[in-house]
Amino acid sequence: MMTHLSSASRLPARVRLHAYDRANLKPGIVHIGLGAFHRAHQAVFTERALEAEFGPWGIVAVNLRSADPVDALEAQDGLYCVITRSEKGDQCELIGATVGWICAARDKARVLAALADPATCVVTMTVSEKAYGLDPATGGLDDNHPAVVADVKMPHAPVGVLGFLVEGLALRRAAGVAPFAVLCCDNLPSNGKVVRRLVLEMAQRRDPALASWIAEEGAFPCSMVDRIVPAATDATRARAKALLGTEDALALETEPFLQWVIEDRFVSGRPRWEAGGAILVENVEPYEKMKLRLLNGTHTLLAHLGILSGLDYIREVMAVPDLSAKARAHMEEVASTLDPVPGIDLSDYITALLLRFSNPTIDHRNLQIALDTSQKLPQRLLSPALDALEKGEEGAATAYAVGVWMAAVKKRGDCEDPRRAEILEAAAVMNATDPSAAFFAIPGLFPPELVAARRWRDQVNDAIGAF
Repeated sequence: MMTHLSSASRLPARVRLHAYDRANLKPGIVHIGLGAFHRAHQAVFTERALEAEFGPWGIVAVNLRSADPVDALEAQDGLYCVITRSEKGDQCELIGATVGWICAARDKARVLAALADPATCVVTMTVSEKAYGLDPATGGLDDNHPAVVADVKMPHAPVGVLGFLVEGLALRRAAGVAPFAVLCCDNLPSNGKVVRRLVLEMAQRRDPALASWIAEEGAFPCSMVDRIVPAATDATRARAKALLGTEDALALETEPFLQWVIEDRFVSGRPRWEAGGAILVENVEPYEKMKLRLLNGTHTLLAHLGILSGLDYIREVMAVPDLSAKARAHMEEVASTLDPVPGIDLSDYITALLLRFSNPTIDHRNLQIALDTSQKLPQRLLSPALDALEKGEEGAATAYAVGVWMAAVKKRGDCEDPRRAEILEAAAVMNATDPSAAFFAIPGLFPPELVAARRWRDQVNDAIGAF
């Protein structure tokens, strides 16, 4: 009879096991957002840091809404496997760095207790761009975001990530405990600075003294994260069962590449993530901009080219020479908008990205990458477009990618996006003369400089017309 993975499981020798005494692992990190990316990225770095230098750096994993991954983690004693896939074969690693698991919707008090615990030194987050309640027009809080509205109204019973951070910090201040460092791992430009502003703004609304304390004593390091992690499928779980000899409901598949660049600005200690391969720097911005514009921006382009071509996976898009050529052309043009990146040769980086996108063992769905595109456009495509225009360039690559997105929405007749209704309405009224006009009329979606850039918009229309 097949059983589920647990601490009692006897696993085959081919499975890489943690090289530390998990029984003595104490919590020191709270992570908010128990998704696949965290489990294949920050948890893996923490696992390896613990192997290099053991310490009280166990992870308490918090999911804000769904209890399913929390219950699955509890059933497996906090264990799961990460399968690294490439043409060289599959490698399986057991991850045991998670020592606690809480569904916030079910037990706010436990989450707040974990945040207030003096042992908690770092709070990491992967909740997606849309969860922060960021107003892209102002860079501050979006007063219409449901979580922001709720957390401003009832700060002691938070529902959103910002509300939990502010209430957790308030509890620590009241108890005379130093703040934790807030380490955002989502794909937001200058993510630490963005989250710091949002946290301070929410704290200011409830207690200016609290906001001053956070500003003076807290830390919000920026970070850049990079690993392609497709959504797990039944095939993933079947592969894990074959490798482990037991069921793993939380098994993940990912690529060999793994990168985490972190500003070394902490207040109460941290794991030696650099011993696990992380890069600790003074300034993350050049790395972050490179990754957002070259990897993420090209991913958005490829995903929508795939949707237009009736293809399911990024690797299938890359197998079409004309489409893979568009990926390279996009990156080579956008690279001109980047600052020098210490230790990185951009030509080599682009070549490596093309190989990663082409990995024949990774089933990264185009529809997964296309989720919430309106939230991703500013950092992936619109910022490099503005930089190109400011330099006197045409910004043809970014215009093409934006037009491909609009054409894909039109062809599919649907999208999964927080602004879905407005986007579908714009697609429905496309006309042959100026097909992008209704998209550019969506309030706050495009910066005024691009709305006014007629030549750039004409190139968007040319891209739409090609499909």
